[in-house]
Parts: sequence; C-alpha cells; structure tokens
Amino acid sequence: MSQSQLTNAQVTHLPVASGQVGRLSQALMAMVLGVFIVGVVGFSHIDVIHNAAHDVRHSNAFPCH
Repeated sequence: MSQSQLTNAQVTHLPVASGQVGRLSQALMAMVLGVFIVGVVGFSHIDVIHNAAHDVRHSNAFPCH
C-alpha cells in the first residue's frame, strides 16, 4: 500500500498536549518531582533513604556539607 492510498480512516491520531497547556503541565510535574526529591528524600529521617541520597550527591560531585 503506497503512502497516497492512506485515507483518514487508516491513520491513527494520538492525543497530544499542545501549546501552553502542555508546557505548563510539564513544568508543574518537574517542580513536583523536584520538591519530592529534595523535600522527602533529601531530608528523610529514614537513614537508608537519606544515606542513599547522600551517596548519590557525592558520586555526582555535588557538595552537600
């Protein structure tokens, strides 16, 4: 089947967030993820979680002391 034989019934259109709404939702999700990582993991009182985050910071040469 050639490209010219495709009709609208044969083409699948997927919904895509576009424009300002897409950018805003991506920015909000990035901020939520960042707050979770810094606030929950970084300041966790559970030693295993805190030490894992601490080791990752050091392995990425990010000073934390």
